[in-house]
Amino acid sequence: MEDGLGAGRLEVIAGPMFAGKSEELLRRVRRARIARRGVVVVSHALDDRRGVGRVTSHSGQGLPSHTVSDAGEIPGLLGPGTELVAVDEAQFFGADLVPVVSDLADRGLVVVVAGLSVTFDGQPFAPLPELMALAESVEKLTAVCSVCGADAAFHVRLPGAPPVPDAGSAQPDDALVPVAAHVGGSESYEARCRRHAAVAG
Repeated sequence: MEDGLGAGRLEVIAGPMFAGKSEELLRRVRRARIARRGVVVVSHALDDRRGVGRVTSHSGQGLPSHTVSDAGEIPGLLGPGTELVAVDEAQFFGADLVPVVSDLADRGLVVVVAGLSVTFDGQPFAPLPELMALAESVEKLTAVCSVCGADAAFHVRLPGAPPVPDAGSAQPDDALVPVAAHVGGSESYEARCRRHAAVAG
C-alpha cells in the first residue's frame, strides 16, 4: 500500500483468529489517512461483538466503520475522493464480495480485505481463497498456538462454546451462513498449530 495508492489493486490479509488481521487492516487505514488519502472502512453487520459501526481488533484497537449486510452495498458508500476501501471480516460477505472488490480495484481503487482463511474445523473459508488468488499482494498471518506456543495457522472451537446454528437455518444459496453466523472470541475459540488443531475436540 505504501507506494501503490495511485493504482488500483487488491490486498488481502488472511489467517486464523487471533492472528492480528484487523490490527494490520487498521494500521494500513491509519497510514493512508496520515497520507491524506480518502478512506472508507467497511464492516459486516454480523460482527457486533464490540458494537455496530466499528472495526475493532482483539487487542482493543478500533476505528469507526460503515456497517453493511451485503457486499453489494459497498460501492454506494464511496465518495468522489475515495482512494482506499478497507473491508474487515471478509468471510461474512461470502462469494458476492469477490466481484465487488475486483470491480473497485479495476476502477483504480486500492482495496484492502481482511478475513479468516480457515473455518474452525480447518477448511478453506470462502471467499478468502478466491480473493487471495486475485490479489496483487497477500499477507498470511499466524497466531500463537494456545497449547505449545508454535505458529498457529488454525483455530478451534472450545468445548462448551455456544452451538453453531443448524445448517437448516441457512438460506439455500448461502451454505456458509451457519459457520459465519456464530461470532465469538476467546471465550469460544483458541488458536492452534497444525498438530494441536488435529487433536482438538
